[in-house]
Amino acid sequence: MSSIGSTTPVDSRAPKIGGLAIGLTVALDILFGGPFTGAAMNPARVFGPALASGHWTGHAIYWLGPMLGGGLAGLVYGRFLIKQP
Repeated sequence: MSSIGSTTPVDSRAPKIGGLAIGLTVALDILFGGPFTGAAMNPARVFGPALASGHWTGHAIYWLGPMLGGGLAGLVYGRFLIKQP
């Protein structure tokens, strides 16, 4: 049994609608996050304006969030979702 939330789109066990889930996530980020934060999902996109303006408030979230989230996702995937023979 696999669902969109339990595999990655590059995993052969993933449903073939993984791209749709990713696209909807990006769209929701733009629609709901845009008015409040500008919805910059790319840390490099946030770094340039922060460097030019000297405005670093909340900047660490754009760097630490993706790194910690990616590391946690890797641990969960490796420990719980990969079936060892």
